[in-house]
Amino acid sequence: MTKETAALRDRMVTIGDIAKRAGVAPSTVSRALSNPDRVNAETREKIQKIAAELGYIPSPLARNLRMGSTGTIAVLVPDVSSPVSFQIVRGTQNQIKATGYTHVLINTEQAEDFELDVLRRLRRTADGAILGSSSLTDEQLAQLASLQPLVTFNRPTPGVSAVLIDTATAMGDAVSHLASLGHTSVTYVGGPSTSWSNAQRWQAIEAAAQKLDMSANRIGPYPGDKKSGAAAADEVLTVGSTSIIAFNDMLAIGILQRLSELGISVPADLSVVGCDDVMGADFCNPPLTTIASPIEQAGRMAVSILLDRMAAADGSAKPYTTTLPSELVVRASTGPARGPAR
Repeated sequence: MTKETAALRDRMVTIGDIAKRAGVAPSTVSRALSNPDRVNAETREKIQKIAAELGYIPSPLARNLRMGSTGTIAVLVPDVSSPVSFQIVRGTQNQIKATGYTHVLINTEQAEDFELDVLRRLRRTADGAILGSSSLTDEQLAQLASLQPLVTFNRPTPGVSAVLIDTATAMGDAVSHLASLGHTSVTYVGGPSTSWSNAQRWQAIEAAAQKLDMSANRIGPYPGDKKSGAAAADEVLTVGSTSIIAFNDMLAIGILQRLSELGISVPADLSVVGCDDVMGADFCNPPLTTIASPIEQAGRMAVSILLDRMAAADGSAKPYTTTLPSELVVRASTGPARGPAR
């Protein structure tokens, strides 16, 4: 390798660099690399050899334009500030970056009209989209998926590919864990009423409690944020349960803080369980018993499924749904039952 070649390889090599070395016009280089049949064999081989020697990497944008592609994948989340959304974004971003596509993040703020409008406009500006906890109806999602490759997260919809996390089984495990500690009652602090996960979790809790001869009730719905945990804690205290399972960790953390303010000991007076095992759940006071979910892995898998659908340009790819397991992580926020909360 000559010094000149080494210097070129230390920066982004252009078509002009190859043209200069080959002694041909840049347009000839472009044809040789993108439409090789339009260039005579001798010139084509010379250009391709020089391109390989210089380490030329074709522009993703140019490649995408030739293929009628935007080179962009959109990821829509309902609340970009939530820990779960953050993990979804981190998983999708790492996977998308490895493919050469551009990652576009959109915060829908749980606004159905805005989400629908954005998805309609994305048909012109993105090759596909991943939806985190969509608030759209099944009919709307199915129609959109027929026009553009889509993958949903924790939202099974007929005709639409999805990645699901099975938190319901682990919720049943949480109820069994509480029963083993002597609890005879559990209150579920519900999340958003439009959430598929919320409905699944409550059904699992109710079924497990019935099998174990425990009383189970539900309060809410509450937004899945820490601020709402204070109101949820106050309502739980009127019910008299000895244990709580919250829709997610942020609600559970808010509940812990409110109970501390009221002088109610966790787990001596009340046991508390969260869901998602977000960053900081193990630093609470006390550390939070929760359901650990592979959210980043789900984000990566959603990208892989979306790419498969995008590769089937004729729309022949059938909808594909996969489910990932979750598990109960026991920490200090659950303990033996010692009578009703005061």
